[in-house]
Amino acid sequence: MELIRGVHNLRARHRGCVATIGNFDGIHLGHRAIIRQVTAKAKTLAVPSAVMVFEPQPREFFAPEDAPARLMTFREKVEILAELGLDRVLCVKFDQRFCSQSAREFCENILIQGMGVQHLVVGDDFRFGNDRAGDFRFLQKMGAANGFSVENTHTFEWHGERVSSTRVRECLESSDFDSASVMLCRPFFMSGRVIHGQKLGRTIGVPTANLLPKRVRTPVTGVFAVEVRGLGDVQQGVANLGTRPTLGGEQVRLEVHLLDFKGDLYGKHLRVMFRHKIRDEKKFDGLDALTKAIHQDIETAKHFFAKPKAKGN
Repeated sequence: MELIRGVHNLRARHRGCVATIGNFDGIHLGHRAIIRQVTAKAKTLAVPSAVMVFEPQPREFFAPEDAPARLMTFREKVEILAELGLDRVLCVKFDQRFCSQSAREFCENILIQGMGVQHLVVGDDFRFGNDRAGDFRFLQKMGAANGFSVENTHTFEWHGERVSSTRVRECLESSDFDSASVMLCRPFFMSGRVIHGQKLGRTIGVPTANLLPKRVRTPVTGVFAVEVRGLGDVQQGVANLGTRPTLGGEQVRLEVHLLDFKGDLYGKHLRVMFRHKIRDEKKFDGLDALTKAIHQDIETAKHFFAKPKAKGN
């Protein structure tokens, strides 16, 4: 899969594709249905399939303090999109210059001249352009005049409700990781490279791998039973996602203790999959109380992993 960073990097060879546009945060069942529409049509037309995404996401640009917590970083999004068999991802920088374009300019500059779109898949509630004139009917008119067709996306429902990034976040907030996993087609995860921390865990017999979530806000916080990929076999562990209030921390970190692993983890890129919430993060009365709680968390995680899992979990 080819990643194109910015409209300015579109070349003549990129003209001609079937495309869709969106945030694709989480890449849930609904997103995957759209991607199947795109790849199927691209195969029929014998042209590449493409997804256009934005960085930052529009709500993060317009109202960062009110933007929803991200389900995935840009890197994680690109990794999953590549796994789904797309040919190209165009990442558009969402800034004031981009926002100043009218709906017509967006179509002419990016969809027609830049990408040479032959077929576009979007929702019928899709709006764009600084004049908000861009909608599904506008795209149909532009397509009819410029030789590309436009197709509506299909609403994807699970248990009678529309699958959306918001619904996934609500499941995570209520610690319903099983439902979130179904809608995401995988466990919710965070990934990153292991960095050096305070190394306090070593002194209490609980060494941890430290990762930076790289999000303004995280959709979950607390202590969790997790599974970790990136070290060969899947490893089980306990993770704390938060600011570590007992230690006076301010920056949000993801600290993972692996239950049955010994070795140097620095520099490793890990994918931490959240399986079960053990408790909320809290401030303890000193290091001894924190140490006792951590060892209890480890036992809770071991008990969770020892239980027979329902089919599909």
